[in-house]
Amino acid sequence: MLSRPHPVRRLAVGALAGAAGTLAMDLVWYVRARREGNHEGFAEWEVVRDLESWDAAPAPGQMGRKIIGAIAGSDPPVERAAAVSNIMHWIYGTSWAAAYALAFPRRPVWAGPALGAALWSSDYVTLPLAGLYKPIWRYDARTLNKDLSAHLVFGTVTDLTLRIVEDRPGAR
Repeated sequence: MLSRPHPVRRLAVGALAGAAGTLAMDLVWYVRARREGNHEGFAEWEVVRDLESWDAAPAPGQMGRKIIGAIAGSDPPVERAAAVSNIMHWIYGTSWAAAYALAFPRRPVWAGPALGAALWSSDYVTLPLAGLYKPIWRYDARTLNKDLSAHLVFGTVTDLTLRIVEDRPGAR
């Protein structure tokens, strides 16, 4: 009988899988940006740089700003906006995946896409409540489809990575 991996190991493997899922989702967005005329290399495109104001920061950075502001009692300096954006983006994907790995050690094959859909729908609840997104009904179907499909890639790659790592000899 196979034993269950230790919870700390499941969290760590989940975070690793979340990094793979986040990277895969970012590659989807990057390919789309290239099709729309962006000529930056992936590294230049991926890493947020030189934001001149917090208003220019993407949603993960804006959420990080809110969290840091709530804890510290004041906004972090705008010079930290790019770093906060990048760190929050990666923490978000890896933490969702770590929680997923811990909560669902045995999963049906459709669980990965379900993870992506859950994350996507959660974004359209929490981010409007935080004042960072409009309510979901204010977005057109094309925008929602593009966002959902990228999140489905995140969930699928995250789950596939978990399955590969979990099935390795000696992984338990």
